Amino acid sequence: MMDNKLRHPIQPIYRDKNDHFRFKENAIVRFLLDNGNNDMNSLARMNFSNEDREQFAQLIGYSLSGFSELSYVSDEIYNAAELMCNGEINEKDARIASLEDILNNVRKGLKIAVPAVFKIHPDDLEY
Repeated sequence: MMDNKLRHPIQPIYRDKNDHFRFKENAIVRFLLDNGNNDMNSLARMNFSNEDREQFAQLIGYSLSGFSELSYVSDEIYNAAELMCNGEINEKDARIASLEDILNNVRKGLKIAVPAVFKIHPDDLEY
């Protein structure tokens, strides 16, 4: 069954004046954070999904390197955003490439784990 869950888009990424890749911030979201009753610490204590937190970090203009260090950021989204940095790949293709990379890493791990668990030689695996 295919997952038809709606996903948040990845914000556009640009190179700032300090030569860092950064998500394009949303001025309204940034204003609300800077002028509202909540800061990043109070928001961290609230019950939001990791996906919403990922997008929020993008909307306030996080740098890509800082984004990679956030505990709630998935490998899928970070890897896709990193692929989008050079502007040669669109979001859809970047997400596909990221998932393909994750799948390939799982396959590599299974090529080690399966023979060990089932006590067979790796060459005996059928592909």
